[in-house]
Amino acid sequence: MKATKRQQTWSALDQDKMYPLADAIDALRAFTSKKFDESLEIAIRLGIDVTKADQNIRGMLSLPNGTGKTVRVAVFTVNSQDEAKKAGADVVGGEELIEKVAGGEINFDRVIATPDMMPKMSKIARVLGPKGLMPNPKLGTVTNNVADAVKVAKAGQIEYRAEKKGIIHAGIGKMSFPTEKLVENAMALIEQLKKVKPASSKGQYILGISIATTQGPGLKVDAK
Repeated sequence: MKATKRQQTWSALDQDKMYPLADAIDALRAFTSKKFDESLEIAIRLGIDVTKADQNIRGMLSLPNGTGKTVRVAVFTVNSQDEAKKAGADVVGGEELIEKVAGGEINFDRVIATPDMMPKMSKIARVLGPKGLMPNPKLGTVTNNVADAVKVAKAGQIEYRAEKKGIIHAGIGKMSFPTEKLVENAMALIEQLKKVKPASSKGQYILGISIATTQGPGLKVDAK
């Protein structure tokens, strides 16, 4: 496949260099699209073994400056539907919503459910699970306090999860954000990962960090 003119200009970047985080963000700005506001993605490689249960890192984090994305939230509940709607939920329902999802209707990015709905949610676990949407008590997405959960999700909460080879991928904002706000978001995630370091993880914990825009090149970041 022939490289685009935009891709050809990437050669001006030293992609083997270790950049300070702010410098890396600024360097990527020259390669962002003029047609839409690209996201900034971060990849953090950890010294963990995800095949071990106690090293399978997963959690939720509210970024200090949000993500800049519009998040559509679905709430599965019977008794808290008005509460969910007032909090800003985009999709609210009980068993009828489960039937819609079972039929392939998924028009949301985050799912919250009250505990009483979880036995019924098993019907769509195979639909939501592979998409990372299945509610989980450990992530705060199974709760009776649906109003707070909806507000947090809307405000810029992200889920972080170690993938194969111990890599965490996350969107940490839009390139229209000032550099310092993107740095704050990135550092919030890095500090959170340090807090949840498994006791059984030995040796160097943060092995590497890189960032990239939605359609742009990737740059290595100095993990120190």
